[in-house]
Amino acid sequence: MNVKTPNAIDSYVGARIRTRRQLLGMSQERLAEQIGVTFQQVQKYEKGINRIGASRLQRIAEVLHTSPSFFFEQNESQPLSLQGLALPDNADPVAEFLRTKEGLVLNRAFLKIADPDIRETILALVKAMAQAESGPDLPSIANITRPPLE
Repeated sequence: MNVKTPNAIDSYVGARIRTRRQLLGMSQERLAEQIGVTFQQVQKYEKGINRIGASRLQRIAEVLHTSPSFFFEQNESQPLSLQGLALPDNADPVAEFLRTKEGLVLNRAFLKIADPDIRETILALVKAMAQAESGPDLPSIANITRPPLE
C-alpha cells in the first residue's frame, strides 16, 4: 500500500464526519476548535489522509451529536466492509444527492418550512419540473395548486 494513499476505511470515516458536520451547518474551523486541533487537521481527517484515534473519534462524535458507530455505518444495520466503499452501479441516488452541498442546503431549507401545505406545493412543483426533464411519469405543472394565503 502506498504511504500517501488514504486507507479506504479512513476515507469512509472521514467522509461520514464531513457529511455529519455539514448537516449540522458546522465549519471545519468550529469542529477543530471543539476537538482541539487545527482546521487543517480536520481537513486531513475528512479526506482520510490522517487516521483518527479512538479518543479523538469519541470527541468528534460528541461534538457532532452522534455516536462513534455512526462513522462506520453503511446502512442502518450493516457493519463497515470494504465491499461497499466503492460506488456500485446500483448506488442509491438519493443518498448520493444528500452528500452534495446542494442536497444539504435544499434539505436544511425544506426542513425549516413548517406549513405542510407549502411543503406539498413545493414537492408538486419539483415533480412537475422533473417531468419536464424526464417524461410523463409525474403530474403536470398545470396540476400544481398553491394553498390559499391567509
